[in-house]
Amino acid sequence: MKSIRLNEHIKGHIDLIRPFTLLAPIIVSSSIMIASFFYNKISSDMLSFLWSTIIPASFALAVLNAASNVLNQITDISSDKISKPYRPIPRGIISVKEGLIVSLVLYTISFVLSLLINPIFFIFICLITIFSVTYSLPPRFKDYLIFNQLWIAIPRGLFGILASWSVFGNVLEPLPITIGFIAMFFLIGGSITKDIIDSEADKKTGTKTLVNTFGVKKAAFIVLPFMMLPFAYIPMLINIGILHPYLWVLTLLMIPAYFIFYLMIRDNKKDLVLENTSCWSLMYATYFIFAFSFSFLTVLSSFTA
Repeated sequence: MKSIRLNEHIKGHIDLIRPFTLLAPIIVSSSIMIASFFYNKISSDMLSFLWSTIIPASFALAVLNAASNVLNQITDISSDKISKPYRPIPRGIISVKEGLIVSLVLYTISFVLSLLINPIFFIFICLITIFSVTYSLPPRFKDYLIFNQLWIAIPRGLFGILASWSVFGNVLEPLPITIGFIAMFFLIGGSITKDIIDSEADKKTGTKTLVNTFGVKKAAFIVLPFMMLPFAYIPMLINIGILHPYLWVLTLLMIPAYFIFYLMIRDNKKDLVLENTSCWSLMYATYFIFAFSFSFLTVLSSFTA
């Protein structure tokens, strides 16, 4: 019996950090770091930096995301009791106090790891932390219409890209800033996919989202430009010299961006494994492809230049 409870408790801690969502900071950050390494023509062997710098930096961002996930579940307990009662805190497997300790430990690990990278990376970790904390705790921007989208898109899009680029490069260059803004605008639109499942619970607990304010279909049309236009503008950004010509392929990401919109208005069924909708999963996958493709094209260009 004790063994069963212990296993359930361990599983509760794993569920608390929501492992699938940690793929985003790991895949995106490591892709951007590798792109930065080759773009800035670092003379050293990348494999040595992989273990000493890239993996710890990516882990710092992933752990920071995990800390934010835990904190959000602590403060969202009322909403989760309605829409996600199977989560470890509403079920009583993990106490609020225990969850708070886990969150603080994770934040601390992220800070310590970031200090080992460089000062600029640490500053971005601090900025992302401010957004993640104020998203869940007072003034709790999660409750405010539009702000809840910005408080996800700015740290996970713009700051996440710039933090990753800062490991090997200058964040004030046009390339990382532009890529960061493309990611940010895409996430301003795409982040509402997570609100579909929580629509009624959010409304009952005082959180205003585009989904529970305008309905899923209207919300989908509102955010469609944010998801598609960042990719549509890439040829123009290439034409005026802000982006390199080899990045034109990223324009094709308009296709999955449109399908996110399509799934929002056609299929709102919950995926029992990923605890969200298929449009939410596709949003994450599109972001992965964006970061990986940018990295691949940048590395390839560095060899052919």
